[in-house]
Amino acid sequence: MPTYIALIQKDASGTFNVSFPDLPGVVTAGDTLDEAIAEAEETLEYAAEDWRNPDGSTGLPTPRTIEQLTSDPTFSDAADGGTIVEIDYEAAEQP
Repeated sequence: MPTYIALIQKDASGTFNVSFPDLPGVVTAGDTLDEAIAEAEETLEYAAEDWRNPDGSTGLPTPRTIEQLTSDPTFSDAADGGTIVEIDYEAAEQP
């Protein structure tokens, strides 16, 4: 089962905003950290249903490992002050 890294950051209003570095545009939020994580799990499932890769194929891209992400300066800058959470994703079986 692939594991996607979610970056959670608390904003000035107290909302926990979630983004997925390997899935641009896939975002969600929650009023608590636990709610944000639950929303992230659900959002990942919804994103997989409609995901289109640049080549037109479907299916989420292979996630990078935490080691790969932390060596990416863009991710390191974005993650500063945030919480990194692993979200497991199990693709639904196709009929």
